[in-house]
Amino acid sequence: MSLITPPRYFRYLALLYLKNLLWILFGLSFAFAAIDYFQHIQELQVSWNYKILYIFYMWEEALGMLYPLAIIFALIMTKLSLVRQNTMGILHAFGYTKKRLVVPMFLVALFAYLVFLGLNTTEFAYAKDKAKSLLKNEIGAYNVNDIFFKYNDTFVYMKKLDPVRKKLENVTIFKVKDNKVLYTIHAPYALFDGLQWDAHNATVKTHRYNRYDNLVRYDVEHKDRISTLKGYKPKIIESLYEGKSLNILDAYHTWQLLKSQHLNSDKIRSAFYEKTVVPLFALAMLLILFFKLPFHARMMKMGFVVALALGTTFVIWGILFGLNQIGSNGVVMPELTAVLPVSLLWFYAIYLYLTDERSIG
Repeated sequence: MSLITPPRYFRYLALLYLKNLLWILFGLSFAFAAIDYFQHIQELQVSWNYKILYIFYMWEEALGMLYPLAIIFALIMTKLSLVRQNTMGILHAFGYTKKRLVVPMFLVALFAYLVFLGLNTTEFAYAKDKAKSLLKNEIGAYNVNDIFFKYNDTFVYMKKLDPVRKKLENVTIFKVKDNKVLYTIHAPYALFDGLQWDAHNATVKTHRYNRYDNLVRYDVEHKDRISTLKGYKPKIIESLYEGKSLNILDAYHTWQLLKSQHLNSDKIRSAFYEKTVVPLFALAMLLILFFKLPFHARMMKMGFVVALALGTTFVIWGILFGLNQIGSNGVVMPELTAVLPVSLLWFYAIYLYLTDERSIG
C-alpha cells in the first residue's frame, strides 16, 4: 500500500472517520465553550471583544481536553454506521480483514494525537490561564510577587517577576550551611538571557565567623553582573509558584530542572503525562472497541451497544482523570497513575489485534 495513492477502501474509511471526528470534536468543544461562557457571564466584566476572546480561549482548552473522547466517539459512530448500512459486511465479503479495516481510522486518530501533541508545545497550552485572567478582569496583570524557593545549595527570594519583560526585581540569594548564613547576594533587578538570569549591580556580602561560630564581620563586594538561576525560565517560575500551566517542552525542562535540584517533581511529571501519555488511551480504546463492537447488524441491539460503548469510555476516562489528580497531589507516583493504566490498556488492545484472526465476527 502506498501512502501517496492508498487503496480506495482506505481512502473511504479514513475520510469517513475524519469527517465524523471533526464533527464530534468541534461540536463538543463549541458546546463546552458556550456552556462555560454562560456559567461565567456575570463574572466577565470586560468589553465584548474580550468576551469573544474568552470564548475562543475556552474553545482551545476544550479542544485539548476533549479530543481523546472525540477520537473514541468518532470510531463508535463510524463503525456502527458501517454496520447498519451493511458496508462492513460487504468489505468482509471482498476479503478485507478486521486488521486491515482498522488501519485507516487508527492512522487518522494517530495523526490527530500528533497534531495536538504539537499544539501543546505552543501557546495553545496556555489557553486556560489566559481565559482565567479575563475572568478575573486581570488583563495585562502578569506580575508574580513574593517568590521564595531553593536553587542548588542556595535559597532565592524575589519581590516581583515580570514574565513579559523577563525581569526580576529585588532579588536576594543566600547560602545557609550548618545554621549559618555564608553569604548573600542582592540585586535590584535581573534579566533573563534565554538560558539564565543576569543580576545587575549586585552586592555580595560574605559573612565571616570565628571558631565559636560567632559572626565577626562582613566582606562587601560589588559586581556589575552575576549570572544565576540557570534553566529557570519565566514560565517555569510562574508554573511552580503560581500554579500556571506549562507546555510540553517547558514541563519536560522543569522536570529535569527539579530532578537536578533533588526537588519533588510529582506535579510536573503528572502535568507532562497528562498531555503526552494519558491521551494515548484513546488510541488503545479505538482498537479495543473496533474489535469488540459487533460487525453485523443482526448481532447487535443498537441502543444497548451504543450505551455500553459510551459508558465504558466515560468510566475509563473518569478513572484516568481521577488517577491523574491523585498523581498530581503526590499521593501516588504519577507513573503508577498515568503510565501504568494506559500501558495496561495498550497491552489489551495489542492482544486483541494479534489474536483476532477471524474475518467475520
